[in-house]
Amino acid sequence: MIAASTEASTGNRILQAIRAHTASENPSSFLTLNSGNSTFTAPGADGVVVYRRTGRWAVQFGGPFAAEGDYGPLLDAFRRHVRDEGLSLVGVQLQRTDAERYVRRGFTVNQVGASWAVSLAEFSLRGTKFMQLRNKISRAHRNGLTIQEADAEQVRDAIATIDTAWLGSKGGAQQLEFLVGQIGGPAQAHRRLFIGTIDGAPVAYISYSPVYGSRAGWMHDLSRRIPEGSPGLMEAINAHAIEVFRAEGVAWLHFGFTPFTGLDADHEVDGHSPAFQWLMHALWAEGAALYPAQTQLSYKQKWGPDVLIPEYVAFDGPQASLAGFAHVFRACNAF
Repeated sequence: MIAASTEASTGNRILQAIRAHTASENPSSFLTLNSGNSTFTAPGADGVVVYRRTGRWAVQFGGPFAAEGDYGPLLDAFRRHVRDEGLSLVGVQLQRTDAERYVRRGFTVNQVGASWAVSLAEFSLRGTKFMQLRNKISRAHRNGLTIQEADAEQVRDAIATIDTAWLGSKGGAQQLEFLVGQIGGPAQAHRRLFIGTIDGAPVAYISYSPVYGSRAGWMHDLSRRIPEGSPGLMEAINAHAIEVFRAEGVAWLHFGFTPFTGLDADHEVDGHSPAFQWLMHALWAEGAALYPAQTQLSYKQKWGPDVLIPEYVAFDGPQASLAGFAHVFRACNAF
């Protein structure tokens, strides 16, 4: 019997799948463990599909996390399940190998953005390239910033203080979900949290999620700061975390997915939608109200990323769907 579930007990199954089946090399795969996600499995198939339902759409995160021989059958079974439920299917944050497989099954697939990664083996902030970054970090420390790695439960009140101030500065915006990380829940034991204080008061934090595959390491995930705080808070915390990771022999720091960035015609796959491609470029140029892609990319580029990883959106059918794309943002609680 095919199973679709939101049970928290599926967390271990998902974790085992993303650890074991890394062929797609999805650096954001740990986000599949976010609370609120649904999972799909099929009898005899070694793997799992993770998705959220919004309205009449199923929004899938990445491709199936499955053994090579079970990838196609699991995707086909999930596709049938979605159709049997009277839903339409859109997949987001697919990697290149996922994208090519989806194209062969009749999906319309376009690049939707990119993620970025820094090799830590020889990483250094020395040199003129990072002079402005070093200045911001130094300013934060001169203003009294202290950084520590912390247990999320033990600093729960501090996190809440920062979150409340941060969301308040966004006009009371809601917490984003699905394509961004979270703090707490059963998966928290696998994350790492670095928090900054000034004169004992919490001012900023960064949560890091594990990344599996050939570029294993950590992903700079959920991050918040108090408004009107010292310049350089996030930069100083991330620089501190990098030194901790380097001392542990961690090979890669990922900066996660940013929509509308890293767009390149060479990244598109066969059968992509030219109209949707145009829309992505337009949203990069003028879509700050929907998502601050340029601001996000500016922060990531400060660290001199070594790798750009194109990511894709896939629509089940012969054309891209604006309604499907809108439901990706609905799944993220963006509106």
